[in-house]
Amino acid sequence: MKQLMKLIQMNHNIEQTILRNILTNDEFMRKVLPFVKPDYFEGVYRTLFKEVGKFVAKYNRLPTVESFKIEIDQSTSFNDEQYSHAMEILPNIFGTEKVDSAWLEDTTEKWCQDRAIHNAIMESISIIDGKHGSLTKNALPDLLQKALAVSFDTNIGHDYIENVEQRYDFYHDQVERMAFDLDYFNRITKGGLPNKTLNVALAGTGVGKSLFMCHVAGGALSMGKNVLYITMEMAEERIAERIDANLLGIPMDQLESISKPMLTSKVQDLARKTSGKLIIKEYPTGSANANNFRALLNELKLKKNFVPDLIFIDYLNICSSARMKAGGNVNSYTLIKAIAEELRGLAVEFNLPIVTATQTTRSGFSSSDPGLEDTSESFGLPATADLMFALVSSEELESLGQVMVKQLKNRYNDLNKHKRFVIGIDKSRMRLYDADNAEEGVVDDTPAFDKSKINNRFNDFKME
Repeated sequence: MKQLMKLIQMNHNIEQTILRNILTNDEFMRKVLPFVKPDYFEGVYRTLFKEVGKFVAKYNRLPTVESFKIEIDQSTSFNDEQYSHAMEILPNIFGTEKVDSAWLEDTTEKWCQDRAIHNAIMESISIIDGKHGSLTKNALPDLLQKALAVSFDTNIGHDYIENVEQRYDFYHDQVERMAFDLDYFNRITKGGLPNKTLNVALAGTGVGKSLFMCHVAGGALSMGKNVLYITMEMAEERIAERIDANLLGIPMDQLESISKPMLTSKVQDLARKTSGKLIIKEYPTGSANANNFRALLNELKLKKNFVPDLIFIDYLNICSSARMKAGGNVNSYTLIKAIAEELRGLAVEFNLPIVTATQTTRSGFSSSDPGLEDTSESFGLPATADLMFALVSSEELESLGQVMVKQLKNRYNDLNKHKRFVIGIDKSRMRLYDADNAEEGVVDDTPAFDKSKINNRFNDFKME
């Protein structure tokens, strides 16, 4: 009981200190007032805080003790007990006690976070008990997530004149990027995929969407990166099979005949050469959304100490939305755009790039020059993506062992630089490669993969 009374008294002291500085410290008030909510306070402090907010909103300055007393006298928000308590503590609230500004801001932010979590937990209990007037249990994850995200963001914009030095530093900073092992993709992205981005491959059925993602996932793993591959189209083992073919240099149709000791030995050799990990997670088609992926990331961090550097989602159109359900009044444009926005938000939240894919329309499938208008189901997807490119195949390209890449949208570089280029493709080993001769359409008897500049990363894993 004594401990409880001590905690209550401590909270009242913090509330009074924060309220005092909001009322008497103009700089502090302008920093924290946008982030502090009335329901963080209790009792008379909540009502006093509301009165402060009203005064500042109306006059854009702090009240004097006299003007604040008049506002309290005229307010109808106080009952007799609260009014008496307010008059009693008002001299202390308008006191001139100085505190360290950095400590005060940190303490206020921590107090706001604690109060937000406390309020969210209490509201969650009322929802679970069925006593909440409007929210259901489906609102619990969003409720707790918002509480955990409370923080003081003091950045209110970039001042073009005053922040010129920051802008200069930005121009010359080396942005962290996830590099490809394909030369032209590094060229069009200025060295790789930046964090907090959504990157989309557009292709028809069977052209190579999953092959592209498996190849890039294998390349990232070989460079020591942690990779999470989420699949809703194929089983986990099928994705692993493709990555085996890619990294170990074993054709897909020979994987079943390889002995267990040989497969184990090759994977162990690979493990010794990289510090990265690759996790493949399967969800039923159309059943998983950004909230499921967020929970998976948190679970992997907790249980396996695994934090990915790059996420693949195979593929966007068969995800579900965390905000809306398919059918009813929701059309495909709105649904797919919502999914794209949620995935891009996930990339921003976890500070990493996400790579996914989408289908072409029926007309785009047979087109040799697809555009953004050939995106299946929703034009809202290219509006949200940071990088979008089409993979194009034809009988001629297949005979050359190549696939054409056409840039459709690029926020990293000039879209017209290398707008179209070709890369080699080895479907038996699920690999892509830099085709040095591809632009001239030259083909020789050298095995296709051996023409690649990146072949070195596979040399140690060839079939014996």
